[in-house]
Amino acid sequence: MAWRPRPNDRFYRLIVRTGLVFRGLFRVRVILTGKEHLPAAGALNGPYRRVVPGEGAVVAITHFGYLDFAFAELVLWQHTRAQLRFLITQGAADHWFAGPAVSAAGQVVVPYGSGGGAYDAAVAKLRAGEYVAVLPEAGVSRSFTVRECKTGAVRMAAEAGVPIIPVSVWGAHRLLTRHHGFSPWRAWRAPVRIHVGEPLQPGTLPDPAHDARPATEELRKVLQSGIDVAAGDFPLTPAPGTWWMPAHLAGGAPTDKERQRLDAAEGPRRAGGRRG
Repeated sequence: MAWRPRPNDRFYRLIVRTGLVFRGLFRVRVILTGKEHLPAAGALNGPYRRVVPGEGAVVAITHFGYLDFAFAELVLWQHTRAQLRFLITQGAADHWFAGPAVSAAGQVVVPYGSGGGAYDAAVAKLRAGEYVAVLPEAGVSRSFTVRECKTGAVRMAAEAGVPIIPVSVWGAHRLLTRHHGFSPWRAWRAPVRIHVGEPLQPGTLPDPAHDARPATEELRKVLQSGIDVAAGDFPLTPAPGTWWMPAHLAGGAPTDKERQRLDAAEGPRRAGGRRG
């Protein structure tokens, strides 16, 4: 079992600063639109947003690569000074290296099984005024289109009475994703395009208290719309068949139907995050 230190905001700030150093070292260009949809920083507690009950939000982030969450956090920190609390799988929390960092950063661990305790903990954080970040696709989309989303983001937002902020990240998957390791050459001066959609208010979504699926599908469409915006004016023009482009844009990624077949062939995840 991994050692689990107590949550420490100073350690969280160290993680953010490390991300900023990485961005500066490789001169990564973050291009943001939809900034007007981000909440204002409001009252600050030192360099970070002060936690105020009733002012939290669910931050729903697309998941095409392993660094999408980091760029979303950097954007939220820069413009809102918010410390995101991510829902992290038990497999990551048990990892000998990542586990202590997960605990020290105050993330919410989703245990094997139902994850009801993690859900309750996330709702409590939202009601207290924290920002809880969710990757609703629950896994990397190898088709580079937004795949089916889990209902947790909608249900948590509805129960806590907070908005959902949709954040679509495009281009970070070029740096690190499934079957494509990190390349300093690709990272050098790489563009990462982020679009923040208009917040979704649980009260205006189709009855999430009884059936969150229609509202979750609406969230998926909003996230995909943000990807379409970001990919549409991305500053790189790839050749046909390029691996990091989706099939519907003449890229080499699997079609959505092929993605579903490949995902099904891998089987469900086992304990520790491994697939069957």
